[in-house]
Amino acid sequence: MAVLRTLLTPLRALCRTLLDRWLDYRHVEAQQPALDATQPTIYVLPHPAFSDRLALELITRREGLPSARGRVVLGETRLPTCIALPRLSRGLTRVHGRRSPHLDTLLAQLAADPGRDIQLVPVSVFWGRAPGKDFGFWKLLAADSWQWSGRLRRLLSIAINGKHVQVHIGAPLQLRTLVETRPLPVAQRKTARVLRVHFRRVRARVLGPDLSHRNTLIRGVVDSPQVRQAIFDAATARGTSPERETRRALRYGREIASNTSYPVLRFLYQLLRRLWNRLYDGVTVNGLDDVKALAGDHELIYVPCHRSHIDYLLLSYALFREGLMPPHIAAGRNLDMPVIGALLRRGGAFFLRRSFRDNRLYAAVFNEYVHRLISRGHPLEYFIEGGRSRTGRMLAPRPGMLAMTLRSFARDPRREVAFVPVYVGYEKVLESGSYLKELRGGHKKKESPFDLLRIVRRLRQSYGHVTVNVGEPLLLSEFLDRQVPDWRDNRRQTRPDWLNQAVPVLGSTLAQRINGAAAITPVSLVALGLLANSHHAIEADLLERHMGLLVDLRRHLPGGERITLPDGEPRDWIAHTAQLGFIECRPQALGELVLATPEQATLLTWYRNNVLHLFIDMALVAFAYRHNARFGTEELLTLLGPAWPVLAHEFHLPLEAFAPRLERALAALASEDLLLETDHGWERPAGHLASSEHLRLLGRLVQPTLERGYLLLAVLLREGSGTLTREALEEQSRQLAERLTLLSGLNAPEFFDKRLFSGLLDTLEAQGWLWQENDKLCYDTPLENAQRRGRALFDPSLRHRLTQLVHRQPS
Repeated sequence: MAVLRTLLTPLRALCRTLLDRWLDYRHVEAQQPALDATQPTIYVLPHPAFSDRLALELITRREGLPSARGRVVLGETRLPTCIALPRLSRGLTRVHGRRSPHLDTLLAQLAADPGRDIQLVPVSVFWGRAPGKDFGFWKLLAADSWQWSGRLRRLLSIAINGKHVQVHIGAPLQLRTLVETRPLPVAQRKTARVLRVHFRRVRARVLGPDLSHRNTLIRGVVDSPQVRQAIFDAATARGTSPERETRRALRYGREIASNTSYPVLRFLYQLLRRLWNRLYDGVTVNGLDDVKALAGDHELIYVPCHRSHIDYLLLSYALFREGLMPPHIAAGRNLDMPVIGALLRRGGAFFLRRSFRDNRLYAAVFNEYVHRLISRGHPLEYFIEGGRSRTGRMLAPRPGMLAMTLRSFARDPRREVAFVPVYVGYEKVLESGSYLKELRGGHKKKESPFDLLRIVRRLRQSYGHVTVNVGEPLLLSEFLDRQVPDWRDNRRQTRPDWLNQAVPVLGSTLAQRINGAAAITPVSLVALGLLANSHHAIEADLLERHMGLLVDLRRHLPGGERITLPDGEPRDWIAHTAQLGFIECRPQALGELVLATPEQATLLTWYRNNVLHLFIDMALVAFAYRHNARFGTEELLTLLGPAWPVLAHEFHLPLEAFAPRLERALAALASEDLLLETDHGWERPAGHLASSEHLRLLGRLVQPTLERGYLLLAVLLREGSGTLTREALEEQSRQLAERLTLLSGLNAPEFFDKRLFSGLLDTLEAQGWLWQENDKLCYDTPLENAQRRGRALFDPSLRHRLTQLVHRQPS
């Protein structure tokens, strides 16, 4: 034995030297756990591997941590500072975990010596990352999977992936507590079980769950009882054979299913890293620590806002970079194009048709496929808005994927589902040109593989910075317990009765949490100030002061912990926005001016709308002071209260009582000297022109929404109760809004977006102001009184212009 040790020592030293020169690693966790330097430390690996032990020795040396090389003396026993759990052994029916002699000895020594404690630190080392799937030759060369590597494969993995090692150092376990509270045999079993659960969760979080072969998964979907019943029903309805409908179901499965490939994920990661470096000044990710805390023992559903085709690529890249498994992404079938579709499918995309309400077999296959992904723990990503926002606003959530997720969870609630809201903030989107055409009334352009060539041509342009903010996660079981306390009683139903009640509330809550993690960018701040002037021109010094004011106001409001603000000074923000091509800075004898052409102004509305919801309550208060110098708090509540539910619905804000919201807005405005609190109420500062100008610019942010509401109610009251259908009122209001923009010289196509009028009617019906009888809209005296009080918000000239417009329209 001594001769063998003598021979192995120089070999081990040689391996350590070679690995030291080759090894490059990164931590999975952003923050490493603090170790107590006064206590002995023993590291634990999930399985015995010479390469992992050597890597840990080098990592602890580089990080200045207690050494993983050497021994710890416990009484008369000397234990290595790095131990490993034994490999699992498989029996006929179950997997057995063997005991670790080192661990048992360690706990026995602690039990015999009550004055001693040791911190046990679990460490996971990943030589690259690969889901457990048979990739042929790539499986031999690729990185860690759910199957432990053999010696030859590990040697090749070190050679190929030595520059892509990820290490997870877990929180230390204080063994004294375990030994003192349990008999020794129980403590030994408990410690081993805690470590194995920890390692399994970390492995699931980094590698994702095991992946079946795609064809096996599709066959399992088609053979499920739900799909077999749909096949029988389709055969009966269409007069065909079950075998033919089975083949059709298999075609649907192949059309839908992803084909995740680790080599492609790795290729896309390297490609996207280079692409982002060419396109953007940087990509900042905030809030992923919350996600890392949930990963491993929660099913993660990422629900980002949808502003660009880059969204899903960007999020997958950020997750992969931060040591999390990229999700399976629900993508529209329109993206299943030649070359592009195959690449996206291997990157984790699964495809769905825009509508399959009339195809029950397709719906059954898709529902079952999503359920299998969720029940097996695969992270998912989908866009609750359904499509990209062409106006920059958060669109109303669609119920489809949310309903499927709730139904899947109700079928099998053993694994907790956590929704992860994500806000992606761009300073400039790649689709600016197409959005400009669509904002002017053009039709959406169909996606094409040749769009890649257009992107290549844009690689020399600058697209600014991108910020990815993670909102507050939502645990589905807690949400359902609050909304539908008895949801577990009838969860076995194919479509539970509570689904129609829970899905809209879930969609609204997620939209609010996405908006609650918004990123305020220099471009959005410039847009907020510049577009508040009718002619899209403003003095540079006034714009600087107003942008600084907006940032300060946002800081004064509580609840903005996940909202990010731009770095630098207002002058830098203007210069940066000009560099991106959104504005022009024109020197003038009396001071520099900032201007925007009609095309630039139309584009800027998109970026203004990204963050408009963050200032809408203060803008509502500021609008009330356009032609009034003083209000009491109760007057403001009476005047502005009816408008708040409409604004909260349109901008996806929490529908809380307006009184506390009003108090916070008044306090924020007063903190910046825009309003003064006196014995008579809240007043504009007398003779303070700067404050009045800032109030005017701030109030203009909410004016379009209030004008739309005024037009809609004026048309409804003119025609009378029980006269107009909902569709007729929407169309008449839209036409009036379009006419108003033309007469005012405004280039703002989003002002007469029919969906905004539809959302306004939804809110009025939900609040009880309107109802339908025989498909006609009806109302009573309270709506007339509210409209009469709301007229006081508008100055006489604006009120006269809107009233004239309504009454000149032929009824």
